[in-house]
Amino acid sequence: MKTKIYFIESSTSFNKNYLDSPSIAGSEKTLINITNELSKNDDLIINVFNKTDEPFKLGNLEWNNINEINKYEFPDFLIAMSDAKLLSFTKSKKKFLWSHSVQPIEKFIRKKQLFSFFKNRPKMILEGEYHYNTRSFLTSFFGKKILPIAVDYDFTNIKLNLPDIKNKNAIFTTRSDRNLSFLIDCWTHIKKNSKESKLLINPPYNLTEQDKKNHIKLREKGSKQDLIKDLINSRLMLNPGHKGEVFCLAAEEARELCVPIVTMGYGALFERVEHGITGFIAKNKEEFIKYSTDILNDDNLFLKLQKNLSLKRNSRTYKDVANDFLRLNDYKYHILQSYYINHFFYRLLFQIQVHYVMDHYIIMIEWIIVYFLYALQ
Repeated sequence: MKTKIYFIESSTSFNKNYLDSPSIAGSEKTLINITNELSKNDDLIINVFNKTDEPFKLGNLEWNNINEINKYEFPDFLIAMSDAKLLSFTKSKKKFLWSHSVQPIEKFIRKKQLFSFFKNRPKMILEGEYHYNTRSFLTSFFGKKILPIAVDYDFTNIKLNLPDIKNKNAIFTTRSDRNLSFLIDCWTHIKKNSKESKLLINPPYNLTEQDKKNHIKLREKGSKQDLIKDLINSRLMLNPGHKGEVFCLAAEEARELCVPIVTMGYGALFERVEHGITGFIAKNKEEFIKYSTDILNDDNLFLKLQKNLSLKRNSRTYKDVANDFLRLNDYKYHILQSYYINHFFYRLLFQIQVHYVMDHYIIMIEWIIVYFLYALQ
């Protein structure tokens, strides 16, 4: 009998044909890529339910509107993307919540996800070390596991002509709220020591006259091929990072195309860069400016970093992500204790599962907090 795996998400209207569209973000690309890869396994039935108004079926992969989910048999595995409330849309033998953001406890409460989270008891899928370590105990109450994602095959399959001494241009391809203001401030100093250089940034952003004088330009946010072309034509990615960055697909795309990165290492950016090997992790603003200027002006340094990056190409693809995903259910969690919770509206049995030894009193304090947060909802 085939294993049924359902993915459910509610961000926007799209299906597998939108992979090259600039209108979807990294989490949507992840959903398309992982389901495409899983559908290559003939032992699986893959269904995606979201806001699409363009149902799609090819082989054992099917995309439907979220309102159609109750017309289908219960799955063996249900994976909700980002929103814990989606876990209540259907029954399933096993449930996972795949997070693409930090999601602190106050956000869980504000978005009314806490009740559904504890009712459905999902294991968390997180995207890296930073994501794992910053996830609160309460919002990963039933276990958590790291599942790093990957870049699209268009990035891994392209043939690069290396070594290639690029122009002295830098690029920033993530959102402007991810410390772009810090980067532009640094660029004022970088430009003084690398007068030929230009900085290409993602729209939307309102460039000032001073920005234009400093050769900061908006890239045309077109197709994926346009992004690949812009990255290949850049010598350096400048990305300070941000506390909300739990993976940074933009940095991974640059790495795959052998573009060195200079970062402050904020958020998950320290995971995307090997200091002195594939780029540099600065400790302060002065180091950020120095490392950036050095790569832009020193051809030998740039070629060294480019060569190092070329040796690491294709180190992880969505085939690896899919294989790791199918092994998620093999992970064992340490059972600390079982609790019965009596509440005015419901009675639930919880099994507390943790990955490390914790003081018994801390567990009880956490449990009191859980009970209190339930009452708030």
